[in-house]
Parts: sequence; C-alpha cells; structure tokens
Amino acid sequence: MAHGAPGGIPPASLSQGGLASGPLFRKVLIANRGEIALRVIRACRELDIRSVAVHSSVDTDALHVKFADESVCIGPGPAKQSYLHIPAIISAAEITGADAIHPGYGFLSENAEFAEMCQRCGLKFIGPKPELMRLMGGKISARQAMTAAGVPILPGTGLIETDQQALDAAERIGLPVIIKASAGGGGRGMKIVRERERLIPQLHTARSEAQAGFGSPDVYLERYVEAPRHVEVQVVADEYGTVVALGERECSIQRRHQKLVEEAPAAVLTPAQREELLAICQKAIASVGYTNVGTLEFLLDEQGRFYFMEMNTRIQVEHTVTEMVTGLDLVREQVRLAAGQRLAPQFQQGRSPRGHAIECRINAEDPVTFAPSPGRITGLHLPGGFGVRVDTHIYQGYVVPPNYDSLLAKLIVHAEDRDAARRRMRRALSEFVVEGIKTNLDFHRRLIDHPAFVEGRCDTHFVERLA
Repeated sequence: MAHGAPGGIPPASLSQGGLASGPLFRKVLIANRGEIALRVIRACRELDIRSVAVHSSVDTDALHVKFADESVCIGPGPAKQSYLHIPAIISAAEITGADAIHPGYGFLSENAEFAEMCQRCGLKFIGPKPELMRLMGGKISARQAMTAAGVPILPGTGLIETDQQALDAAERIGLPVIIKASAGGGGRGMKIVRERERLIPQLHTARSEAQAGFGSPDVYLERYVEAPRHVEVQVVADEYGTVVALGERECSIQRRHQKLVEEAPAAVLTPAQREELLAICQKAIASVGYTNVGTLEFLLDEQGRFYFMEMNTRIQVEHTVTEMVTGLDLVREQVRLAAGQRLAPQFQQGRSPRGHAIECRINAEDPVTFAPSPGRITGLHLPGGFGVRVDTHIYQGYVVPPNYDSLLAKLIVHAEDRDAARRRMRRALSEFVVEGIKTNLDFHRRLIDHPAFVEGRCDTHFVERLA
C-alpha cells in the first residue's frame, strides 16, 4: 500500500537556472531500485516534484523506499514478479496519482511496450518515444538508421534467418565474426566465432540465449575487432529540434561485456577525432528525430577508426562522469525534457570537458572469481573529500539481496587531469570499507596502479589478461 506525507506540492514551474517555463510533473513514479532510484528521487526533489518508490518485498528496507515521498510494494523478490511486472507498476502509478514514470536503467528502461502502456494510461514516460526506442533499441534497425545517417559501422548483416545465410555472410565479412542478439545487451546472446565449423553451433546457442534473455531469437553477424577500445557519446535532445552531443566517455575496462570503470573524456581520442565523432553523433541523432537523453556506443579499432555499435535509449550507469566534467545534471534534464521543455541554455551552449573524471563500479562479488556475494553489510565507511562523489543505496546493516544486479555503489572522482584523477581514485578506494560481504574493491585497487591503466593502454580484453 502507498504511504507518504499528507498534502501535495504544486506542479513545478521553474527550469534549471530559475528560468520561467511551462509546468513540470506533479508526481513521478520511479520504476527501479538501488542507487538510480535514489538519483531520480533527488532530482525530483530539487525540481519540487513528489516521488513514488516501488519496491519488492525484499526491498522494504531499501533507501529509495525510505527517501521517496510515497512507496508501493509491487510484488515478491523475483524481478519478473515485481520490477518487471508492468501491470503492478502501472497500478502503483494510478493509485498514487503519479503523472509520469522514470524507468532508470535496466529493468524496463528500454522496453517500448512499457512506454506505450504508459502512454495509453495517461502517464508520461520519461525517455524517448516508443517508436524511437524500437528503432534505436533494436541493433539491426539501429545499424540501418545509422548507416543512412552516414555513421561508420562495422561490416555485418541484417537478421540471420538460416544457417546458409550465416555461412555466406561469414565468407563475405571474413573471420573472426561476432554473433549478436538484436534485442540484447550485457553479453548475452553474443558469441565470437574464429573457425567456420564452429559458426552454426554457436549460432544456435546464441539464438537460444537471446530467446531466454530477451524474448527474441533474432541475431546478426558483425566483423569482430580483436583489441578495440569502447568509446561512447552522450547525446541530449529536446522536442524542438535542438540536439547536443555533450561529450564522450571511455568504457574499455569491462568483464564479459559488463563495464567496471568509466572515464570522461576519453584519453585515447585526439582533438580531431573527438570533433569528428561528436559532429557525426549530433547529425545522426537529429536525422532520426531522437528526443531526451541517450548514448551512442562505438568501437575504436587498432588503427584509430571508430564504428557504431549500438545505442542505449536511456540514462546510463556511467552518466556521472559526464556530469562531473560538464557540471550539468543529466537526470534533472531528462525530467524537464519529458515535460516538453526546451533544452536548458547551459546544455545548448555546449561545454568543453573540465578536467577528468573516473568512475569505479563497486559490486558485491568476489574480487577473484567475480561470484556474487549477497548478505548483510556489518561495517561501512564511504570515502569523501574534495572531488569525490559516491552514488549508493547501501548502509551499515543493509542486507544485499541475491535477486538483483550486484552493484553496491559508484565511486566517482574528478580532478584537473587524468593522472590527478587516478591518484584521487586511489586515495578514495583506500578509504572505502565494506564489511560482511565480499566486494571488488581490491580489484579496483590493483587496477588503478597497473602500468597499462596508468598509461591508458587498456582495450576491452584487459581484464581477461589481468585475471
């Protein structure tokens, strides 16, 4: 059942910077949990918008439940029965009188059917329109749209429907190739094929994984880059044709396609490469009519050529490093844009990166095996000091449930340049204490002083070699 303080806050009517504007929302329901739910609650509070938290029965004592103006239990622990249960979320919005829903990241954030359901129920979905989510969320359709917009893409295919199609495509592209799920992410439904005889068995495995993970067996092939860097561009657009490519991040430190460390700006890019990449992204986003916040992801090959990989039609975990080097609040702007306001002037002006920011994802997992480590946190000390930010939902005594993603906190530092940021991160990691469960803090402490990281020479396979 819902709870909250009596009375209400009138609709917000001020944009960032105090400029007069149209009304924002009265009440936003956050269809998520953990640190991102808290992040949205804080943005809403600064905009004088009431917030509604939804939670499963195992998240009753979670901070997002405690800090929201109201909360509603939407089901038991398993995500399919709570955070992924669309009827329960829509019902929670209706009984609390919410007029908008923020999906956060993960869960339903890139589910076009959920966005459409919000529309049909008179709720504003804080994100792009459903048709744009389908266009850019589907990897095959996104590749086609970006090709039409003149964005470089890796040699690849459309939907692979038969084994013979796959064999012919591999012959044309050349081995190695990578099989990818059209609707997927996070490494599921993704297989690298180096020998022709392994193509068909791996194709069938990828289809099965894609069906199980995303409800669709659709896959396609793409040329595989052996030692790429992962660079992505943050874009922001309003409903009036204003589009800004706000800057880029590097996310090459990953394990099994899950990012562990992110930086802004990407030290690997030259000024000329950066200018070209941002210009291409700005033009591409304008060409498809995209609105709200999103991220275009690219692979940078060994010769310094970049290729479009996919688009995330939502806020990303690592949006924080872009905020740190621009001084701009991306989540607050998401809410404003969804309410039909124009992009705030400080976004339209564009900003050169100010200094350097690094984010480490602190996970509840064994630092060696990476196995999840749920349980009660018996001791906790969060780092602080100049240039240090911690986005987290944990506290001493909090029980980390086994049902969800293992992310405990995002530790972000900002300094005048990359080396100063790295040293600040080292200091912050030394202060970070979590007792009672295992975390990957030791992994990050080793990484931050590794010669390859110090020199900025890490590709997406670095963690595999480190292990």
